[in-house]
Amino acid sequence: MSTAYPPPNETHFVQLRTPLTLESGAVLRDVTIAWCSWGKLNHERDNAVLVCHALTGSADVAAWWPGMLGSDCALDPERDFILCSNVLSGCYGTTGPSDINPDTGRRYGNAFPAITIRDMVKTQARMLDELGVSKLALVIGGSLGGMQVLEWAALYPQRVRAIVPIAVSGRQSAWAIGFSEAQRCAIYADADWKDGCYRPDQPPTTGLAAARMIAMLSYRHWRGFEARFRRKRRDNGRFEVESWLRHHGEKLVRRFDAASYVRLTQAMDSHDLGHVRGGYHATLAAITTPALVVGISSDMLYPLAEQQELAACLPNARLTVMDSVHGHDAFLMETGDLNRRIQAFRDSLPEPAREKYEELLPCKL
Repeated sequence: MSTAYPPPNETHFVQLRTPLTLESGAVLRDVTIAWCSWGKLNHERDNAVLVCHALTGSADVAAWWPGMLGSDCALDPERDFILCSNVLSGCYGTTGPSDINPDTGRRYGNAFPAITIRDMVKTQARMLDELGVSKLALVIGGSLGGMQVLEWAALYPQRVRAIVPIAVSGRQSAWAIGFSEAQRCAIYADADWKDGCYRPDQPPTTGLAAARMIAMLSYRHWRGFEARFRRKRRDNGRFEVESWLRHHGEKLVRRFDAASYVRLTQAMDSHDLGHVRGGYHATLAAITTPALVVGISSDMLYPLAEQQELAACLPNARLTVMDSVHGHDAFLMETGDLNRRIQAFRDSLPEPAREKYEELLPCKL
């Protein structure tokens, strides 16, 4: 029986010592990265696990994926040194649109440069360099997190022992891009978002709430909605599903930044493993890292066909499918099932060749 593991005592911060050059050519100075950890790095330094969070997540895995973190869980602090960082352009401590631009002394807002998934992963790698973590036993994440997982295997194959990309594709589809654009247009239409120019004194609220409501529809499935809501109404006459969507929209407004939401969804739309690498399928064929590709039978945003293609094209991958009525969000909701699948995968991996885990960097942990 697994037991819950306590949240971290605090969020830690790393400031990059040199500027960060993005894929676009833009340069960010004084980049700060927020990160949390659980467990300890072992003597062989081969037990580090990197968790990559989804769109509106944070570095605190215990807050958004509690069923996956704990003793006897897939992420076990008694075995693993588990790290998670807030992504570049986020709003939970890592440099993003809500931060001060050192060149102007004002908040970036919409002036924050466009970023890509590769920019996020390169930033994470810089953070791990600063922390002295040269190798990763596992990189795992779903949705936006899954995109980062795949980029880790493509960018740094020598640093990653195994990967678990969940509910994701190797390139963003027109279907998913369409959902993203509908959400951004809801934000752009907000009265506080004038001509695409973010006003930090009055951040968009209604638009961000509407964007979240659109997103929630893409994260779930017709079967789950029918089972939960049907045509039930509240005493005020409003449909239960209306109240549920409004609740999630209002909840996000209280905790997230609209300009971060725009930049992060644009980064997701840029996701294409084959970009400037010689084509999509050739890039997948070159990724030999052992992989467990997790699909969800009812995922409308990243349909199972996309995970089937990933598993078929990655040379050392296996596919596992969660049968759920909850759609894309099942990887956050049905952690018992997911735990079992990931634990079985990890148990099947050969013991690490520890002589390969050289102490390339001074350990600061």
